[in-house]
Amino acid sequence: MDKAREEVLRLYGNRLRTRVCGICTIEDKLLMVRHRGIGVTDTFWCPPGGGIQFAETAHQALAREFMEETGLTIKSGELMFVNEFMQPPLHAMELFFRVEITGGEIRLGYDPEMAESSQIITEVALMSFERIKAHPPDEVHRLFQYCNNIDDVFALRGYLYN
Repeated sequence: MDKAREEVLRLYGNRLRTRVCGICTIEDKLLMVRHRGIGVTDTFWCPPGGGIQFAETAHQALAREFMEETGLTIKSGELMFVNEFMQPPLHAMELFFRVEITGGEIRLGYDPEMAESSQIITEVALMSFERIKAHPPDEVHRLFQYCNNIDDVFALRGYLYN
């Protein structure tokens, strides 16, 4: 097992996490972050986001996570849907919000909970829906299994379970 996977399991394994995630488009492309150490392959693409800290609101957490992962400042919009991610030993309730960028420039971010040698964020990219769907299903967030186009992403509502 590589260092990144070990670090993910140490920090997040065998406990329930509450996460916030942001759905953001720029010129009809979705902002996505590539991670290693999550999932069954060494590539996992998902919208930016992360865990809510104690005494932090969901909107504050989302703004912090966007800055850490992408270098962008944002304004959180409506809560779109909740996804329950369960791939033992990982289990998370993910709150997905619509997001509007208010400043900053896209850059490769970091996860401050991880050691420098165990960083799991490997790329930040604007991706067309077609590019996202070209990846094998286990390399992208499961929300995309419910969608046939970018408009379907913004139409998702309620509770999703993978």
